[in-house]
Amino acid sequence: MTTSIPETLFTDAASEQRLERAAAALTAHGFTVEILDDAAAARTRVRELIPEGASVFTGASETLRLSGIGEDINGSGRYEAVKPRVLAMDRATRMDEIRRLCASPDVVVGSVHAVTETGSLVVASGSGSQLPGYSGGAARAIWIAGAQKVVPDLETALRRVEDHCLPLENARALTAYGTPSAVNRLLILNAEYQPGRGTVLLLRETIGF
Repeated sequence: MTTSIPETLFTDAASEQRLERAAAALTAHGFTVEILDDAAAARTRVRELIPEGASVFTGASETLRLSGIGEDINGSGRYEAVKPRVLAMDRATRMDEIRRLCASPDVVVGSVHAVTETGSLVVASGSGSQLPGYSGGAARAIWIAGAQKVVPDLETALRRVEDHCLPLENARALTAYGTPSAVNRLLILNAEYQPGRGTVLLLRETIGF
């Protein structure tokens, strides 16, 4: 029997106690974690964390779009932004170059679909373009996650992906691209073995899916 999970678990901001529990578990697993008040604070912190001139790839993310972080990276001219560059390339003739650029930037910035209080990050993707950088290809990774993404455990995280995030992303994809979305690839980051590589900015406010 499948246990019913209230939708509010996936939409309401986690309490300070739960944020601190998730932060402590992630820290124990090798991630660098900061709890920030809101997206504006995260926007400022991301600018501080990424050196000017670094090559930066942004994963598709409502959190980055709504916070302005995506535009800061891809439109400011401060960085060597990978996304605008690859979007201008011919996919029929330069796919190998596109793949390498996305997989191994200096910094990859994005969000996740769930953060567990046991110290894991869960990311679902249709294309998988951001996953090589997230999992180890990028020299540094920065993830920004709203407070509603904190869940008790991995089982609940996977439920959040399927029951909450996928319907929202599917509706967005149909509007933006005319095609449905799917959980074609799923990445679970249980630990960061390289000290200082992975930074999680946990927000007290809700943002994104």
